[in-house]
Amino acid sequence: MNDLYFVLAGFFVGTVVGLTGVGGGSLMTPILIFFLGVKPHMAVGTDLLFAAITKSSGTFSLWRRRLVPWRVVITLCIGSIPASLVTLYLLNQWGADSKEMQHLITQTLGVALLLTALSLLYKALKSPKKTPISIAAQAAVMGEWRLETPSHTTLAISKEGPSDELQWDSDPSDTKHPLLTIAFGVLIGGLVTLTSVGAGAIGVTVLMILYPRLPLPRIVAADIAYAVPLTLVAGLGHASIGSVDWLLLAKLTLGSVPGIWLGAHLVTKTPERVIRLLLSVLLTWAGSKLVLS
Repeated sequence: MNDLYFVLAGFFVGTVVGLTGVGGGSLMTPILIFFLGVKPHMAVGTDLLFAAITKSSGTFSLWRRRLVPWRVVITLCIGSIPASLVTLYLLNQWGADSKEMQHLITQTLGVALLLTALSLLYKALKSPKKTPISIAAQAAVMGEWRLETPSHTTLAISKEGPSDELQWDSDPSDTKHPLLTIAFGVLIGGLVTLTSVGAGAIGVTVLMILYPRLPLPRIVAADIAYAVPLTLVAGLGHASIGSVDWLLLAKLTLGSVPGIWLGAHLVTKTPERVIRLLLSVLLTWAGSKLVLS
């Protein structure tokens, strides 16, 4: 396979991530499987480290702006990291490249893509205006972001100096049901480790339900931040059992860096609802094909 195809795949996915903040694992894994002929377990393992790399820079920028609700992140990690380790152990025991495990991965991936498609469709139909779902990509490459709270109040965040720091009146990161957050972490930890999908659109949607008083920018920040240790642990675990193609990872990353930059700069000129609807259709097709395979 021509190396250029992998670089272009990284560029395409990076651009979508820059425009919408989602589509990393949801798009990259099916593209690798359907269009580039990569085996499912190699596609998942490589994509996990790809996600860890691309989300790390966004998390650092979000941390500098004090947007990350670390209590939520830690609570999620309490459930997701052990679940990831258990899933990795089972993958190693059963053989990640066995016929049965390949079938399980493709079936689970198909369900995860369908759930992501439903989540994107829900947001596209519900949100009348742009939402800060692309905050991660913009944080990594731009000096200023424009965000909206659930009440559609626009907030400007700049890197000009300490006086421009965003201050919230309160930090409503407490929840009456912390065990539900841990349980959600367990579910996502296993799902992401098995399929590389689930920490994006699905995560934001569920966190909005679990933390209704938390401003949307901080929910997105929590979703991005907890995905970094999860995808890193899961990705390194896949590498330990031989499910990561390092050369492929380098090619995808090479393409994604300019793609994210381009998407983040086009985000204010592109109708996000249309992109989400198109993504929903694409993921529905990919998910259905995997489930029916």
